[in-house]
Amino acid sequence: MRFGCRRLACINICELPQWALNPKWTNRDIRRAPAPVPYGPFAKAWLKRTVGNRPTTCVGLAYANDGIPVAQYTANGVDLAAEMLRVGWARLDSPYINAQYYAYQTNAMAARYGMWGTYVLDMNEWRRKAVDKTLDRHPIADSNLLAERKSEISPPFADARNKPKRADR
Repeated sequence: MRFGCRRLACINICELPQWALNPKWTNRDIRRAPAPVPYGPFAKAWLKRTVGNRPTTCVGLAYANDGIPVAQYTANGVDLAAEMLRVGWARLDSPYINAQYYAYQTNAMAARYGMWGTYVLDMNEWRRKAVDKTLDRHPIADSNLLAERKSEISPPFADARNKPKRADR
């Protein structure tokens, strides 16, 4: 996600024209596909609503490979990257960055918050494969990309339902 000319550090967020699909679509020959979910616009809207008119503090950290500055943003002392992870609108760039961030992401995944409630093509793979990256792109394009995916960020739903609540025993 970009603020001005910077990106939020440590996280990756769906692009504005990226769509997600509902995994509960069964009997594909009989039933029409459920409505796709525009996760890029949802993440942006959530962030705009969360920040509102509050003053935002920016601490520049580094430059990304593409030369765009990466920064940590806070609004009223709240780390925006951590909040986006907590509600499921972002994923970590690396699980080794921050233990608290990893815990927020794991909890959001388990609860199926935000983008974890559907199948979303991995953002980096989407950026590589999507031919049309305009805002008026149709969701069927992401359906086709998801059909030939190499990686998706949503865990398999059948497996997630059968996981024990506690894994420390």
